[in-house]
Amino acid sequence: MRVPITASAPTRIDLAGGTIDIWPLYLFHHGAQTLNAAISLRAHVQVRARDDDEIEIVSEDTGKRVHARSATELRDDDRLALLGRLAYAFGAKGITITTRGQSPEGAGIAGSSALNVAVCGALARWSGSSASAEALLETAKNVEAQAIKVPTGLQDYRPAMYGGVAALELGEHGLRRVPLTVDVSELQRRVVLCYTGAPRNSGTNNWDIMKRHIDGDRHVFDCFERIRDTAALMRGALERGDWDATGRHLADEWNNRKRLAAGVSTPQIDDLIARARSAGADAAKVCGAGGGGCLFCLAPPDKTTAVRDALAAGGARLLDFHIETEGLRVDGTTR
Repeated sequence: MRVPITASAPTRIDLAGGTIDIWPLYLFHHGAQTLNAAISLRAHVQVRARDDDEIEIVSEDTGKRVHARSATELRDDDRLALLGRLAYAFGAKGITITTRGQSPEGAGIAGSSALNVAVCGALARWSGSSASAEALLETAKNVEAQAIKVPTGLQDYRPAMYGGVAALELGEHGLRRVPLTVDVSELQRRVVLCYTGAPRNSGTNNWDIMKRHIDGDRHVFDCFERIRDTAALMRGALERGDWDATGRHLADEWNNRKRLAAGVSTPQIDDLIARARSAGADAAKVCGAGGGGCLFCLAPPDKTTAVRDALAAGGARLLDFHIETEGLRVDGTTR
């Protein structure tokens, strides 16, 4: 019996520039980029051999279990849509795939992308594939679009694959990931992360915004111009270690993002941000597309305890994490 393959990949906090990374939106905003930081709330997968050629997929988070006689049966099976389509894409057979995540449901910290990358890494190792990291990311992006049935962004797969704090520069010639020269320990000391308790659906929100942009909505276009400009300013502040400026730009990012659509913020989110600001936070924003999920705050180190207490008093669940410098991890041999 073959030794099981295990893999994991980190989730991320999106600092600035989100949603503009969906093709082809960035092509209309010269200099588009996103900024993100990988965090230690990982997605995990194990691939182990069976005694037959059938496939079983077990999602410990959802309690769902799917069994199929062949990978072809999983191609259009929506019970565990992403996992089934990945099994089909890699021609899986004779295996059990078991997954679990450390992020809450609908958290907005790219848990599905982290799981996607971890499964791609595990199945590539199991099959003996020599595909490059970027080739695996192309598969991950395409299969996730098949699963959620709307376009996917490009930024979320890179923190999962590479870890660290980075910019993703987007343009006519494709994308370029640029690690940022940031004091990770100083960033870590200033970030408070919590879960609002309400999951969100980024696919739906982003698709509505994307359609309005393509249809020529000038308001949405101008919001993206501001989002692009704010990301550039925040990148400079982060690399200078100017935390006051970083906080101002984070506040601008959130204000610009709220203008994209009515559902980006909610009364609960507004209340939590007000509590955090009153406790000393410089700025706060929702992770991902908004409407729920996780909220992160940037605060002076001597204010983070008060911010955490204020968020907890508002009903949020605090999440412990660290900035993750390591991306995809795969353990186990192909024999």
